Amino acid sequence: MRAVDLIRKKRDCGVLSREEIDFLVSGYTRGEIPDYQMAAWLMAVWIRGLNRAEIAALTEAMLYSGEVLSHSEIPGKKVDKHSTGGVGDKTSLILAPIVAAGGLTVPMISGRGLGHTGGTLDKLEAIPGFNVNLSLAEFRRVLCECGMGLIGQTAEIAPADKKIYALRDVTSTVENVGLICASIMSKKLAEGIDALVLDVKTGSGAFMKKEEDSVRLADVMVETGKRMGKRVVALITDMDQPLGRLAGHSHEVLESVEVLKGRGPEDLRDLSLELSAWMFFLGEKAKSVEEGRRLAEKMVATGQALEKLRRGIRLQGGDERIVDEPERLPQARFHAEVAGQTSGYVSAIHCEQLGTALAMLGGGREKKEDKIDHAVGLEFHKRIADRVEKGEKLVTIHYNSDAKLAEAKTLIASSYVVSESAPREKRPLVRRIIGA
Repeated sequence: MRAVDLIRKKRDCGVLSREEIDFLVSGYTRGEIPDYQMAAWLMAVWIRGLNRAEIAALTEAMLYSGEVLSHSEIPGKKVDKHSTGGVGDKTSLILAPIVAAGGLTVPMISGRGLGHTGGTLDKLEAIPGFNVNLSLAEFRRVLCECGMGLIGQTAEIAPADKKIYALRDVTSTVENVGLICASIMSKKLAEGIDALVLDVKTGSGAFMKKEEDSVRLADVMVETGKRMGKRVVALITDMDQPLGRLAGHSHEVLESVEVLKGRGPEDLRDLSLELSAWMFFLGEKAKSVEEGRRLAEKMVATGQALEKLRRGIRLQGGDERIVDEPERLPQARFHAEVAGQTSGYVSAIHCEQLGTALAMLGGGREKKEDKIDHAVGLEFHKRIADRVEKGEKLVTIHYNSDAKLAEAKTLIASSYVVSESAPREKRPLVRRIIGA
């Protein structure tokens, strides 16, 4: 069996067997298949697609490329959440402490930024000293003491996905249902969880622009999780505009803390509570989603969730003082404004372009080895249906280098569509629920 033959087979619309997929995944994980051949195969998959059997085989090959955890020593249910990513999507930093404060264990293995979206690990590393690279023994200790732990893939957990994930980011092979499903589910099923809530984004800032594509991805992931004996539900949620008012790593940590203090933007707060409610329901801490939401609201109102965040930061080596002293987070040296060119109402936002502009300014990666500037950020002043006057601020850019500032400003300005009248229909934040 040779990698070049399997690349050609997929390029020519062939269906790969479980053994052939195992050969590719294990060979790449061991370093026997080079980046350029795996990149060629990923592009062939992106173009030709994978059927359900191939997706299942790829997911399991990546899952069993490393250790599958068990947390039997920790009483109670273990529940996690995963989002397919978007601009300003920071709910993991909010709901993990809410759900842990409510009595469930949240063993969260997350990823880094992918394409135009930010990664949970990169956001956490904006907190001075925060260590996302815990050993499995350290991870278990933090879970036992705090009820939540947020780490990246270790050498033991889904190592195939760790390598393939980074390669997809820089070879434009992200937006594929099979590859997204295998990446997400291999990590999540390796965590040792009982239940999983999926936040599948749809719209201009999502990998899946069309709702039917998001539903298809959700269906595949829910089916994969249930086949492995887990309780899984997927929420199809709106990403036609940024979530919250801030994007960029330190800015998103700041906004997450605000929500845990009972403040913050309404859309971010509502979605975080809704996802937490489903986690409580699937984890059998609540008899209904409504009861789960009330529990989530209580964890915020009483300050228990905020204290859980402090403890989690401390246990993972971070500076917990950022909760009360946000100036300890990385700060950009400069800021610039992007103003509206005409008067009217914001009728649409090309949300992906905002993520691309943020990455151009240093808030994302173009190559695997690129370092993130955690201080870079965007502050959004206008949402869809808002009135805007010519010359009024749309976005404030926080930056450290002006090398691509002009290009980023042009891209941001072109992201906003301003019309004479406001949109008639308000987009629901949660569009559909799959697997309930």
